[in-house]
Amino acid sequence: MKTAVLKSIIPGALALLLAMPAAQAQEAAAKPNVVILATGGTIAGAGASAANSATYTAAKVGIDQLIAGVPELSQLANVRGEQVMQIASESITNDNLLQLGRRVAELADSKDVDGIVITHGTDTLEETAYFLNLVEKTDKPIIVVGSMRPGTAMSADGMLNLYNAVAVAGSKEARGKGVLVTMNDEIQSGRDVSKMMNIKTEAFKSPWGPLGMVVEGKSYWFRLPAKRHTMDSEFDIKNIKSLPNVGIAYSYGNVDDTAYKALAQNGAKAIIHVGTGNGSVSSRVVPTLQELRKDGVQIIRSSHVNNGGFVLRNAEQPDDKYDWVVAHDLNPQKARILAMVALTKTQDSKELQRMFWEY
Repeated sequence: MKTAVLKSIIPGALALLLAMPAAQAQEAAAKPNVVILATGGTIAGAGASAANSATYTAAKVGIDQLIAGVPELSQLANVRGEQVMQIASESITNDNLLQLGRRVAELADSKDVDGIVITHGTDTLEETAYFLNLVEKTDKPIIVVGSMRPGTAMSADGMLNLYNAVAVAGSKEARGKGVLVTMNDEIQSGRDVSKMMNIKTEAFKSPWGPLGMVVEGKSYWFRLPAKRHTMDSEFDIKNIKSLPNVGIAYSYGNVDDTAYKALAQNGAKAIIHVGTGNGSVSSRVVPTLQELRKDGVQIIRSSHVNNGGFVLRNAEQPDDKYDWVVAHDLNPQKARILAMVALTKTQDSKELQRMFWEY
């Protein structure tokens, strides 16, 4: 076997390849090398019976068992797995995000890795995908994938979702498109996609539509992401030691300022205001938000309108006058992610607003 071919193989598999027949070894060398990082979630969940599709325990199945359950993965790529953590995604912390982000960066720097797949619980999948989209300085495909049903359920979606994720991760066409999410045969931008339903397999949607589709292991592309990401990002996971405290306060009829004050007292450096419509702020809350801003807390207006809350600056509220920031089209949970990452670089509200426009 030629030296160039040997160098393209994951080192851990080298001894096995040397023992293979030459034709089989060359076939393996021609496939992309994909690493699956497992974090838990429904895709690693198990229910009491096949009829339990919504009642189950998440994060039960390890990565080796997940890979063994989809033997067709070997037709797509040379696959190996790592168990980074084993938790339900609603329990993921900022420290978990940093841990995962650093491991992804290490793998992305490896010449022996062509693509990375992250199995993840769906509850905060969109937040992790957006975080990685902001901080990973690579053009290699990074795919975040989950499932809406545990593998023990009838019509479980995890096997096909994982198969599609590996197919996209090993695809040269996926390079440079930012962090992606493959769910329900669709390829979504990690920046745009959100969980819009909690009991259907077509739960993940973007207000701007998918980037493409996966059909029988082949990806088809229809549009490209327009916002800055990965290689074009000014953020780098290698330079982020910790993430600041950013809270979210939800607005509603008859809202008062209790939540905002509590978040500030707990050390929040920024508060994502989840307003009605165009990020509207109740007249009962405006004075408190003005005071908090004077005390150094960044106020960022977002909307709780599903599937396309779009907040315009100086509409509904005089953002320039109050020195507030608007979240643009980011939903509240993604606005929190960007605010945390952005605050590691600047405390200037004008710079923060620029970042919300660009990312």
